[in-house]
Amino acid sequence: MTDIYSVDVEITAPVYDTEVTSRVADAVSNIFPNAELEEEFGEIRADAHTMDHFSELLHRQEILDTARGEFFSNQEGDGFSFALKKQAAFEDRVNFSVGEPDELGEISVRVRVTEPTVEEYIDHIAPPTEDGRPIDG
Repeated sequence: MTDIYSVDVEITAPVYDTEVTSRVADAVSNIFPNAELEEEFGEIRADAHTMDHFSELLHRQEILDTARGEFFSNQEGDGFSFALKKQAAFEDRVNFSVGEPDELGEISVRVRVTEPTVEEYIDHIAPPTEDGRPIDG
């Protein structure tokens, strides 16, 4: 049986006067290559309906537990949110922004899950681990 995921991913990132808009757009595209980007004055906005590449990065960087912690601690209703550091994203790396806001601003991500449940979707993109390895369900 194939699982069907229905999600809406909203991504926003400020573009400061000291930044090149295309570099901020590249940072967003590196993490969410399927996102449709729009440049607005002082901001990049994007929408996506998949987090497959993001999930691959979490696996490759072996930060599934960290990601799960972020997602579950920022879960609200039918979704969850998190923030990423722009510089890391520009380098095609996931680095969650926690604590003090980054001086370059953050890439803010809001995920709304329609199908299946939020918990099942989190398990899909960042599966539970044992000894640092994903547990195959």
